[in-house]
Amino acid sequence: MEDKKKKKFNNNMYSKWGYIFIAPFFVIYGIFSVIPLAMTIYYSFFEYYFSMGLFPVGPNFIGFANYTELLAGPFWQILGNTFIMWGMGFVPQIVISLLLAVWFTDSRLKLKGLGFFKSVIYMPNLVMASAFSMIFFMLFGQNGPIVKALFDAGIVAENFDIFDTVWGTRAVIGFMNFVMWTGNTTILLMAGIMGIDPTLMEAAEVDGASRSQIFFKITMPLLKPIFIFVLITSMLGGLQMYDVPAILTNQTGSPDNSNLTIMMRLQQYLQNSSNYGMSGAISVLLFIIGGAASLLVFRSLIKNDLVSLDKVGN
Repeated sequence: MEDKKKKKFNNNMYSKWGYIFIAPFFVIYGIFSVIPLAMTIYYSFFEYYFSMGLFPVGPNFIGFANYTELLAGPFWQILGNTFIMWGMGFVPQIVISLLLAVWFTDSRLKLKGLGFFKSVIYMPNLVMASAFSMIFFMLFGQNGPIVKALFDAGIVAENFDIFDTVWGTRAVIGFMNFVMWTGNTTILLMAGIMGIDPTLMEAAEVDGASRSQIFFKITMPLLKPIFIFVLITSMLGGLQMYDVPAILTNQTGSPDNSNLTIMMRLQQYLQNSSNYGMSGAISVLLFIIGGAASLLVFRSLIKNDLVSLDKVGN
């Protein structure tokens, strides 16, 4: 009986030490994440800003007035801008990354210099987005080498400025995001492919399956968890897009606010009048949209798996 009590006492002591070791994480997470999130939601229901940048107004409780004003304004256009620029970078990114991941993990191709190519592909991800934006601004600017080459080829007129056009600016932003994140996505997809049991592919080859059949029938279904992770994290990152379009358009979203993103709009509220109420409302809406979009993507991609499991259960 005494041995059981002693053993129980030792187990309780080990449990207490475990809670002590993980406590700093929850304390720091609460201070820097939970409390700011709660304050953001709280101030989103208040009129709270600085008139002319000097005189505080509020906080005055106004309910959902901030949300009503946002949704009645150009919010949906700004949200559309954000998704368009994200999609222009993500679609080619996922295609090229998937192709490179399959090539790099296929031992039958016997590719040489894989380490070098992996490093080169991943290198843009290590460069700060601000520095990368300045490089692209100089390359694609009115006096940059890209425009000069297009003028010499007779494709554009003299003094042509890509950043004065809607789709030209969007194309540069999408291309930048594609270059910056293709390496990271390739590494993630490579990890997923390398985690697939090679005996499955060998058995399929013995049964006479072609490479395309192996890819679509074995690789892609088993790669779905990584694919969902890449899609959701990329989409959430796209919703928070700020630095690249802000630098390329001088924080204006020009021309005609066609390249204004949600985070740039939030920054305008904070920079112009320190409007904490409207900024909080934008943050809450961004949180809701990101969560809803992630849930929609997750449910839609695993729908077939759930149906298959339900049939097996029946």
